[in-house]
Amino acid sequence: MQSPTHLHDLLVSTIFTEGLDDEMDLWTLGFSALWVKGMDRDAVAEAFSLDLVTSTPSHLNELLDNSEEGGPTWVGEAGGWTCIIPGPTDDDFLLPLTAGGREALCFSMDMGGHDHFKYLKDGEVVVAFQPTWPDPVHGSDPHALDHLMEGLRFQTGGDDVIEDRVDEGESISSVLTLIGRITGTDIAAVWLEATHSLIYPR
Repeated sequence: MQSPTHLHDLLVSTIFTEGLDDEMDLWTLGFSALWVKGMDRDAVAEAFSLDLVTSTPSHLNELLDNSEEGGPTWVGEAGGWTCIIPGPTDDDFLLPLTAGGREALCFSMDMGGHDHFKYLKDGEVVVAFQPTWPDPVHGSDPHALDHLMEGLRFQTGGDDVIEDRVDEGESISSVLTLIGRITGTDIAAVWLEATHSLIYPR
């Protein structure tokens, strides 16, 4: 049986290679990923100002090794979805990006201890919440993903928090599992452990 923090732990071990500061973590680094449905590589390159000529096969752990200013973006394609890491989180960018029936999933963690998940479709935020404290859920249809939430545990408010606490690692694993369910992919094998592409900006 897998640990409830499995995907969080895998993401950490995939990104952070030996020799890095022991104090470094996803929060300190700042992590953001965007999955978009309905965009091929050419459309992604145009929207994110990427030069496809520079595309190099790589694993996700190579992104941090090349994360200098002006460094590359990790782009992966599977199941009709394209993943962009680091991915933008700004609604001013994401809302027009999803116009015309496109879908997008955005997950981010920052130095301030804030984490966010958003599901966007057709130019609007459908579901948005903070995985480590998902009360309340925002968006035009806050219950749109409820049917995919079975077995997932996020930190919650209320009297049961102390007795049945959900730690950050499990909350992050739950949101990554949710992303896998929405995209219809194995988030570990298809995204975190797979070879995709590093592409530099134009």
